[in-house]
Amino acid sequence: MTCPMTNREMTLLGLESSCDDTAAAVVRGVPGNARILSSVVAGQDELHSAFGGVVPEIAARAHTEKLDHCAERALAQAGMDLFGIDAIAVTSGPGLIGGVLAGVMFAKGLSAATGIPILGINHLAGHALTPRLTDGTGFPYLMLLVSGGHCQFLIAHGAEEFERLGGTIDDAPGEAFDKTARLLGLPQPGGPSVEREARSGDPTRFRFPRPLLDRPDCNLSFSGLKTAVLRQRDQIIAEKGGLTRQDRADICAGFQAAVAGVLAAKTKRALTHYLMLAPAVPTLAVAGGVAANTAIRRALEAQSSGHGCAFCAPPLNLCTDNAAMIAYAGLERFAAGQRDTQEISARPRWPLDQSSPAMLGSGKKGAKA
Repeated sequence: MTCPMTNREMTLLGLESSCDDTAAAVVRGVPGNARILSSVVAGQDELHSAFGGVVPEIAARAHTEKLDHCAERALAQAGMDLFGIDAIAVTSGPGLIGGVLAGVMFAKGLSAATGIPILGINHLAGHALTPRLTDGTGFPYLMLLVSGGHCQFLIAHGAEEFERLGGTIDDAPGEAFDKTARLLGLPQPGGPSVEREARSGDPTRFRFPRPLLDRPDCNLSFSGLKTAVLRQRDQIIAEKGGLTRQDRADICAGFQAAVAGVLAAKTKRALTHYLMLAPAVPTLAVAGGVAANTAIRRALEAQSSGHGCAFCAPPLNLCTDNAAMIAYAGLERFAAGQRDTQEISARPRWPLDQSSPAMLGSGKKGAKA
């Protein structure tokens, strides 16, 4: 449904439940100039830690139990009630279907009870539009979306117009971090654990492969890198009878350097393509949980600077899954006069670039788009 566009400030409640973070937030403003009034995130690490990864059924049940409490807290922190909200934006895909369904049904109930309009939001669009929320970045910009279940280079031409230049053909980098952590006996989530160990490691001791650098496209692969870590670990154990703390730190440092190197090299190729558009203010943006990794940020920022581009990385709390990005993506659609109906459905797959074939495979945090 489309209604007349508006330039007035709007206030949206965002809801996010695509994986293992239950989140609600309130955002107010206009496209390109909005502020976060509240943001509440309830994690589930303690529920899944014994299983070495996210258990979809447990996650879905926890979302069902926490969504109303998160929404209440977000509204209270923003100093308002539901009737101060112009619209409700909810993640309706892609992700773990049980969690997505929990959020969609909760949002539908709120909308039906209050008459507040509802908008179903692509979770990936939430990440991809975060630079608009945090920095007011203008279109078009190059976005590297890099997380536990997704990794894509996108040119954001508009709030709902994304051109995919390439992406991962197997494991996303966040998934590779998690698997590497499990191989080395480090706690989950793996990204922060591997980064902490890498700080005391030698990144040159082990030269791990940089997959697909021999190909001229922007596609990525991290499955072979994970396998190389496994083989290196087993070789050390066979030779020495076990891993020392330094061995583990050096493996983490080498692995992290390989991921950062691949992302930097592929970013260089994506920037070359993007800059052919001659954007007025060329910008490379990064979002998603892996964007919180300091070494990766530095590598990407160096590529951006080398190509004369601005570099935009969100605050760390907006890198991981959150509802503020969902509320803002809803604000962009709502300002354009769009509304959804009670017919919105939960979608396990939902590519941002509708003109490109869906990227097949399944990551820890859901199906790839």
